[in-house]
Amino acid sequence: QVQLVESGGTLVQTGGSLRLSCAASGRTLRAYAMGWFRQAPGKERKFVAGISTTGTLYADSVKDRFTISRDNAKNTVWLQMNSLKPEDTGVYYCAAEQGIVRSLRDHPDYWGQGTQVTVSS
Repeated sequence: QVQLVESGGTLVQTGGSLRLSCAASGRTLRAYAMGWFRQAPGKERKFVAGISTTGTLYADSVKDRFTISRDNAKNTVWLQMNSLKPEDTGVYYCAAEQGIVRSLRDHPDYWGQGTQVTVSS
């Protein structure tokens, strides 16, 4: 079993930056793809970014603004978000899947509880 705990969500102004963290426990996640999804109010949860041994993958809406990174020794993954827009508002969920990043995007196995990010206009 894998436990994921997100942190770092808060209220930020348009154009600002924020870094989310996801701490994983339960297993060594070196072989797992890790990533982030977000869910805006009234909308479905969508893939944002992922990282695995095969590389990184980003949603088109966040390319060149968001950067995902990880430290396997610390079992931690981060999402650096720059040039934030109101449409980035939502609950951000950390996710993990025992495979490649495209597998994570399509069917993650584990979820965190989420952290709220609100971007004010």
